[in-house]
Amino acid sequence: MLTDDDLLTPERQVNPYPFFAMMRDEDPIHWSERYNAWFFFKHSDVWDALRDPRFSSDRVMRVYDQKLTPEQQEKRRPTFDILRHWMVFQDPPEHTRLRRLVANAFSPRSVRAWRPVIEEVVGGLLIELERGPNEVDLIEQYAYPIPAVVIAKMMGVPPEDRDLFKDWSDDVLKLVFGAPGVADRRAKAQEGLIELAGYLKGLMHSPAVNKEENLISQLMSIKEGDDSLTEDEVISTLVLLLFGGHETTTSLIGTGTRNLLLHPEQLALLINNPGLLPSAVEELLRYDGPAKAEMRWVTDEVHMGGKIIPPDTAAYLVGSSANHDPDEFENPEQLNIERVAGRHVGFGFGLHTCLGAAIARLEGSIAIDALLRKFPDMALAGGEQWHPTMLSRGMTSLPVTIR
Repeated sequence: MLTDDDLLTPERQVNPYPFFAMMRDEDPIHWSERYNAWFFFKHSDVWDALRDPRFSSDRVMRVYDQKLTPEQQEKRRPTFDILRHWMVFQDPPEHTRLRRLVANAFSPRSVRAWRPVIEEVVGGLLIELERGPNEVDLIEQYAYPIPAVVIAKMMGVPPEDRDLFKDWSDDVLKLVFGAPGVADRRAKAQEGLIELAGYLKGLMHSPAVNKEENLISQLMSIKEGDDSLTEDEVISTLVLLLFGGHETTTSLIGTGTRNLLLHPEQLALLINNPGLLPSAVEELLRYDGPAKAEMRWVTDEVHMGGKIIPPDTAAYLVGSSANHDPDEFENPEQLNIERVAGRHVGFGFGLHTCLGAAIARLEGSIAIDALLRKFPDMALAGGEQWHPTMLSRGMTSLPVTIR
């Protein structure tokens, strides 16, 4: 009988996959007293749950209404006032409405238009790395700045303000992705959300920003019939895009580079076959992607895998485990950049497939390919540090030598 289902032990932060394999074999749908939630580890169960409307994404306000005392509700109201408008925390029809209004900004055509900007940002950072010391922190000096600068450029944020986002985003990450061992995470996240929302509201009303074509002006001007986004919805959507738009991409660049360096034969294959880059990115997403799990709220009784899942309970759909399920992927523990992608859930699946997946793929492919070609002798220096979070898989630090 499993007695230790702590997902955040130091060993499991570094490598959770042996634990996931054990759970798929021994208890693939697992009730955790520690987390007061169900965990789904097999690909078939995760896939089915992602398509099942009884696994609701509308969990934020359910927690607010059902789990918090009136005193807690009053104290944390500013957090929920912002998160309640995130489309990732909505079910149809409201989710459908928000996604429809925002989707055009992330259409394939819109994303392709940003390639020159991404290449310019990547090129500038590579020059800085080349001029710097032999050992660098690849997260701080490369993987983080790329999506942070790109999403800030998309929003029309003045260059001198871009560093403001990092502290705000780091605090929000510990709340949204679940870091139960971090002290004061709720208070810090709320403070960050309030400051970020206030800053974005100022940008919305800035003549310098509004006269340009950018994501803020685009969201403010969206209209479909009589429908448009309210000011609160615009601010919340910008917070979501800023946060989600760079955290996952940072992790894709960081863990993707790390895993290619750990598999030199795959790295050599990619360098010698540039046409493999799209399939390599898909395999990196499957093998060790940035989304560890997705949380849902069970609204009606579910019978699955011989278990009865009662209503009004939390469920974690562990995509990282599903992506290593041998019933779905041949030799799943092997990194194979020639693999046909298959049904990986690196960016979720169904209604809530990541809206920014296309731009994350583009940024990740450009950044990883350019870095490895610029520094062919790059090597891991050891001592990487991982995010202590339930839902995300990424590093806060990745030391490498580049010469």
